[in-house]
Amino acid sequence: MRQHFKTPSRRGFLVGGTAMLAAPAILRSTRAYAQTPTLKVGHVSPRTGPLAGFAEADDYVLAAVQDHFNAGIENNGKTWNIEIISKDSQSNPNRAAEVAADLILGDEVDIIVAASTPDTVNPVSDQAEINEVPCITTDCPWQPYFFGRNGVPGTGFDYTYHFFWGLEDVIGAFLEMWDSSGVKKVVGGLFPNDADGNAWGDAELGLPRPLAAAGYDLTDPGRYQPLTDDFSNYINAFKDAGTEIVTGNMIAPDFATFWSQAAQQGFNPKIMTIGKALLFPSVIESLGERGDGLSSEVWWSPNHPFASSLTGASAKELAEGYAAASGRPWTQPIGFKHALFEVVADVVKRAEDLEDYESIAAAIPETKLDTIVGRVDWSDGPINNVTKTPLVAGQWQKEGDAFDLKIVANSHAPDIPLTGKLKLL
Repeated sequence: MRQHFKTPSRRGFLVGGTAMLAAPAILRSTRAYAQTPTLKVGHVSPRTGPLAGFAEADDYVLAAVQDHFNAGIENNGKTWNIEIISKDSQSNPNRAAEVAADLILGDEVDIIVAASTPDTVNPVSDQAEINEVPCITTDCPWQPYFFGRNGVPGTGFDYTYHFFWGLEDVIGAFLEMWDSSGVKKVVGGLFPNDADGNAWGDAELGLPRPLAAAGYDLTDPGRYQPLTDDFSNYINAFKDAGTEIVTGNMIAPDFATFWSQAAQQGFNPKIMTIGKALLFPSVIESLGERGDGLSSEVWWSPNHPFASSLTGASAKELAEGYAAASGRPWTQPIGFKHALFEVVADVVKRAEDLEDYESIAAAIPETKLDTIVGRVDWSDGPINNVTKTPLVAGQWQKEGDAFDLKIVANSHAPDIPLTGKLKLL
């Protein structure tokens, strides 16, 4: 029987004040021998709270994946059962760390996965790293993931791996979209005081430097506290600067507050491009006519030319399957949530010894897999532990009574087809 000892913490705390739930060194029990052994996969996402839109499709995706896994996965001539154990971070970094620790130390998962912004991804990854459990994450730009965890270029991490796009990609997509518009290059920035906002607004790693290099003037009034109820100072600063484009990264409740107050105070930018908040059809629909023409990054859509390595389903089939089952519109995180388990399945098939956490961890960076969100290949990434997926830009346009997310800028990922042209607000 294998004995696997956990080492003491290499990391005393989480960036941003989240307390690390470091456990003392413990002895992890080995799984009892069985005719068909079981490998446990822990999953963390924000099912409740202000980030719940990211996990809206969790039940559908997890049920479909578990159904596929029920046939077992073969590794070295032996079939393994795969059990997914999912827990809610409640959109809270501290809670994300707690449930990750529960999965690792209580449920004794063999692999842990997580998605949906640094508030979930970072604390889960840190718990996995400290307890030496293989971890795969997505749905968070790589800079807040890597640097937000005090990652050191050239060194990186031992057990935690991430796939998604980076700030350089979202900036490139936004600039392509704005350059085509003909509006004045005067931009207002809305950056919250959280991991995402601080990364997007960072003078060196975020939007300011590339916007300036492209000839855009950025007005950044400073960080606001999430769930603030007054954006008057920001609106006045944007008015004074003659702002025609507003960008940033916000949670949906903050954007709704800002957009309502902008209308009340007579501020009418020609382009409104906001990350995170404007990903979801439910948010756009809640804004009524004020949702028409809003723009954002597009990570995944039914028009993406990719298919699942697990089921063979196309992006269009996965999106339509969710819509038919739920009665709700497709959402971008569906593809990435599904892709997490594509990578898990591929790692399980290839690991030399599924009884050994080190062996599972070693198989992750060897991944070279075409997934429903594109290629996942850690040998081709911008930095240790990170590989990138393609990104385009889109705009919500009303067609009859419904909104459709049109892809309006794709030069950085030309295999993803354009489906519309940018219109001004």
